[in-house]
Amino acid sequence: MFQKTTYQQRRNRLKSQVRSGIILLLGNDESPMNYPDNTYHFRQDSSFIYFFGIDFPGLIGIIDIDNGTETIYGNDYTIDDIVWMGSQPTIRERAMLSGVENTGTIAQAEASIKKAQAQNRTIHFLPPYHGEHKLLLLDWCAVNPKEAHQKASLVLIKAIVEQRNKKTAEELAEIDKATILTADMHLMGMRTARPGMTEAEVMAAVNQVALSAGGNLSFPIIATINGQTLHNHYYGNKLNEGRMFLLDAGAEIASYYAGDLSSTFPVGPKFTPVQREIYTLSLLAHEHAVSRLKPGVNFKDIHLSACKVIAEGMKELGFMKGNSDDAVQQGAHAMFFPCGLGHMMGLDIHDMEGLGEVYVGYDGQPKSTLFGLKSLRLARILEPGFVFTIEPGIYFIPELIDKWRGEKKFTEFLNYDKIETYKDFGGCRNEENYLITETGAKLLGKPLPKTADAVEMERQQAF
Repeated sequence: MFQKTTYQQRRNRLKSQVRSGIILLLGNDESPMNYPDNTYHFRQDSSFIYFFGIDFPGLIGIIDIDNGTETIYGNDYTIDDIVWMGSQPTIRERAMLSGVENTGTIAQAEASIKKAQAQNRTIHFLPPYHGEHKLLLLDWCAVNPKEAHQKASLVLIKAIVEQRNKKTAEELAEIDKATILTADMHLMGMRTARPGMTEAEVMAAVNQVALSAGGNLSFPIIATINGQTLHNHYYGNKLNEGRMFLLDAGAEIASYYAGDLSSTFPVGPKFTPVQREIYTLSLLAHEHAVSRLKPGVNFKDIHLSACKVIAEGMKELGFMKGNSDDAVQQGAHAMFFPCGLGHMMGLDIHDMEGLGEVYVGYDGQPKSTLFGLKSLRLARILEPGFVFTIEPGIYFIPELIDKWRGEKKFTEFLNYDKIETYKDFGGCRNEENYLITETGAKLLGKPLPKTADAVEMERQQAF
């Protein structure tokens, strides 16, 4: 938790941006796995943490802009709770750490919102992602759960996005810690994986690094020999020499700031010649994208230029043909790179995605509907303070190959006969986290081995 002045300054800025009405910020509750007392790991709502800093379930923050009051509502534990949990700070004690002097119970929060509702005052709330919050908005504000996203306050969304998109020095220090821990997770994966192990064994070793450092996972680990599946959370395969292993994992530290890195390495000591040339091409696209990072550049343009590097390289390797500019414009390269170059990062691994990608990554501009480009999460002018990932990759997805070949799609750009023989290749990517500075960009955390030679050297520690 930062000093209380940090949260006070954030709330004051929020009030000046929203200007009038009541801001209702819902903290998360504990979520049962299979019965009420057996819960998932608690994770506070990121915007609640950003403005109040209190990592505790069952809280609600209400900011009345018109009269200047700020109140944290929650129910203190009873002696029956304390018997099981030990001594706990009171709601008031927690609120004071955030610079909030007023506290109340959840029943009082309900009464306050219903009174404001009866007075036809504007109540600003964010798009809910928990069912219990949708029901609360129905009960307190008469918001139909099916309409809760549409009725969320656009003024509040834009104000929060504007604040959270630009990271402060104290935030960057936390993200740096998280990214360093994340790098250690990846080094563990590189130094652990060997033929004959299962994906689950590697995943467990990587997870252990985060947990033993007092952190957690910022998202479920991707640890797989099937790197062509972009979000693969199956860990049952055995590692066989001749395959590549793709690890996409991140640490979340106590402050909730996160890291997000990807690495790809051979299951055996060395890449095969085919793996090496495709891996090196993906790294070339990565380094090209990094070289273009600076304020004032549209991230979409960087994405498209990285796509062209991939298209040109795949043409040289015999997988593509024709004019590379035309291929990228029409989306033929998405056979191998069907996703985006990167996404914003901070308290959320896809920062503020729940507030609407069009506001976070697109500054209100419409997204493309073109396959591949529609998956780009960041397509706005880069500004100092932005933190995001760079993660181009090359993937051979058998189902996509079969579908497009059956449709005779992009036959003027794709050499299907050669592509067909690479269906078992898998996929590869490197991912790093960058900050836009006043003059360029800075790598956050510490660098991982990336070149094929450096990766192979690191892999020697596993054998």
